[in-house]
Amino acid sequence: MSIRVLLSDDESLARERLRRMLEDEADLQIVAECGDGKSAIALIKQEKPDLVFLDVQMPEVDGFGVIAALHGEHVPLTIFVTAYDQYAMKAFEVHALDYLLKPVGKDRLSEALGHARKQLSHPSEATFQRKLLDLLADLESRQQTPQRIVIKADGEIVCLKPNEIDWAESAGNYVCLHVGGNTHILRETITSLESRLGHRQFLRVHRSTLVNVDRIKTLRPSLYGDYSILLRDGTKLTLSRGFRENVLKRLGTA
Repeated sequence: MSIRVLLSDDESLARERLRRMLEDEADLQIVAECGDGKSAIALIKQEKPDLVFLDVQMPEVDGFGVIAALHGEHVPLTIFVTAYDQYAMKAFEVHALDYLLKPVGKDRLSEALGHARKQLSHPSEATFQRKLLDLLADLESRQQTPQRIVIKADGEIVCLKPNEIDWAESAGNYVCLHVGGNTHILRETITSLESRLGHRQFLRVHRSTLVNVDRIKTLRPSLYGDYSILLRDGTKLTLSRGFRENVLKRLGTA
């Protein structure tokens, strides 16, 4: 049996690495690949693949958004791929869905493919769809905004309410939280912080930047499809093209 596969990951190098490893599998046929959630939705509807490798973190529409958009239609067997998302991983484990951590290793990929082949040989789309819907509901409940962000530094413990944060920027495995005129360093990745804060109050406007929606004053078109963001305290940030549509939609301007 030939298994039709679709790859969706906004990191071209990660997608290429995965493609090279999958080319060694004689029963797999890669029918399409893409780098964003919107394209993934369209290609899944068009190609109707048997198996999808779906990146969790993608601009505009993330991996979970892709699955939500397919509700009521053909949902292929899905192996999620993630760089780091502690809440997602816990949910995957609860609902017995497979996921791969980047960078994807050969042995772990083989294990995931073994699970996929077993499920595809005894298909039950209704069961799989129910598991996915349960996963999405579980993730939403896990990702409620926390009551406080706790920061330990220089012998002090600082407790911040999420709505006190103006914006946050990535600094490798740390995040700089800008609160009024102060900056606090949090030992956490920007992706992990975004998962904790949820998407109601904070928006990803760049791969390295989160913004409190209530702090946005104006948006102005800039070069190459970007926007310039002016916050109420005068801070200027960039809304990159990859996140533009989602942000404008959330702000009610698209």
